[in-house]
This record gives sequence, C-alpha cells and structure tokens, in this order.
Amino acid sequence: MTMPSDRLSGAVLFIFGLAMYFAIIPTFVEQAEGGNIAPNTLPNILSWMIAIGGAFLVLKPTPHQTQDLRYFARALMHGAILCAGIYAMTWFGFLYVAPVLALVIMVVIGERRMHWLALGAIGMPALIWIFITQILDRALP
Repeated sequence: MTMPSDRLSGAVLFIFGLAMYFAIIPTFVEQAEGGNIAPNTLPNILSWMIAIGGAFLVLKPTPHQTQDLRYFARALMHGAILCAGIYAMTWFGFLYVAPVLALVIMVVIGERRMHWLALGAIGMPALIWIFITQILDRALP
C-alpha cells in the first residue's frame, strides 16, 4: 500500500473531530443552568484540536508507510470485543462481564500463562470493584 499511514490516520482523525463537533457533542451534551463555563466548551475545543491535528497529518505526513492490513484488522477486532463487552455490561453488569471480557482480551493478545490469566480475569476486576464501589462509593454498571 503506498498511502502514508499518517495521511490515513489523519483523515480518520479529521473526520472524527468534525463529527464530534457538529453531531455528537450537540446531541449528547446537556446544557446546564448557571456556572461559569458551558458544559460543551472543553469537548468542543478538544474536538477542534483533534480535527486540526488530523488535517496537519494529511497535509504534512511523514515518510512512514502503512503496515500490513492484518494489524488494522486485529485492532478492529479488539475494538469490537471491547464494544461488545461494554454493551454486555449494560445488560448483565460489571461483575459478570468484566472477568469474561478481561479473559477474552488476554487470550486474544496471546497470553497463555495461567497465573496471569487468573490475575487479569479475577484479580483486576475484583480490585476495580473494591476501589470503585467500596472505597469510592460509586456504582458500576
């Protein structure tokens, strides 16, 4: 593939930044009464920074070439697994989905040592649950 990877990622970031500014932020950020700053100020600034950075990558790329498309497919697969896991958390909750999601991600990236799989699939979700729900007194999905 001859297109520099900077141009490809820059175009994606440019479109993402514009979509955030024109569609996503106005739809999902609620206006609040009072306060010194509007709730959409920082997201709007950041979306413009993303769009401008993406445009800069399109206009002035480095000589690096894109990698094999298998790497992009793997990244897309990881993103799809995470999206499915987050969606499953809305239905079944953190306590049931997080260990399975952690185990699947670890197996997909190639981890095969049982002690690391157990620590990642049982230990880390338990630690997150303890810190978030018990110590910080916040709810998990």
